[in-house]
Amino acid sequence: MPIECRNINYKYSGAQNPVFNNLSCRIGEPGFHALFGQSGVGKSTFARMIAGQLNGFFGEIEIREPKKIFYSYNLERLPGWSGVGEHIEKVTPEANKSRINEIVDSFGLSACMDSGFSRLSLGQQNRVNLARYLLQDFDLLIMDESLANVDEATREQIIFKIKEMFPEKSFLYISHSVAEVSRFCRDILVLRNFLKIPQAFMVHGQDDVREKQVVKKDLEETMLEIVNAS
Repeated sequence: MPIECRNINYKYSGAQNPVFNNLSCRIGEPGFHALFGQSGVGKSTFARMIAGQLNGFFGEIEIREPKKIFYSYNLERLPGWSGVGEHIEKVTPEANKSRINEIVDSFGLSACMDSGFSRLSLGQQNRVNLARYLLQDFDLLIMDESLANVDEATREQIIFKIKEMFPEKSFLYISHSVAEVSRFCRDILVLRNFLKIPQAFMVHGQDDVREKQVVKKDLEETMLEIVNAS
C-alpha cells in the first residue's frame, strides 16, 4: 500500500516555526517499516496525518487502495470496567477470533485476560492495546511507541510474531531506539528539522526475522547512517 507525500507544509496554531516545510517522501510496499527522528520533528504529527486524524495541512498525501489504516499509540487507554479478555472478544471481528489465543499467548498476556485494564502495568496495557488493533481488519497499522514500557526480550518476540502473522500487511513503527528500528525494519523514514533539505531521508534497515542472523557490522552501519541522517 504505497503512500506518496508531496510538499507537505504544516504549522501548529500559535507556533513560530513550521513542523513541516515542503516535506516529500514515499512509504513503500507491505512490510515492517519505521518512522524515526529526534523529539519534536513531527513523527506523531505525520503519523496522524497519514491516519486521517489531522487535517489543515498544505500539500498532498496519496494513499493507494486498499487503505484501511489504524493508529495505535502509547498511553491509549481501554475501558476499565470490564475484563481485558471480555473486551478483546467483544471488539474482534468474528472472522478473526481464531487468532485471539495465538496473539494473547505470544504477547505474554494469558494471565491478564480476567483483569481490568486499569489494574495492568503500563507495559501490559500497551500490549493489550496493540493486540486489539492486530485483531482488526487493517492494511496499515501505525505503532506510535506502542511497545513502550515493554522489556527488550518481549518486544523482540512480539515484533517477530507480527512479521510472521501479517507478511502482507504494512506497519509503520515509531520508536526512539535507533538499534531497534535498524534491526527490525525494512525501510526507515528519518524525519529531520524543518530547516534541513530534504526534510525526510530514507535508510534501508536489516529487516530481521526469526530465521535470520543479522550481521553486527551491517547493523552498526545502518545505525550510523540513521544517526548521520537525523
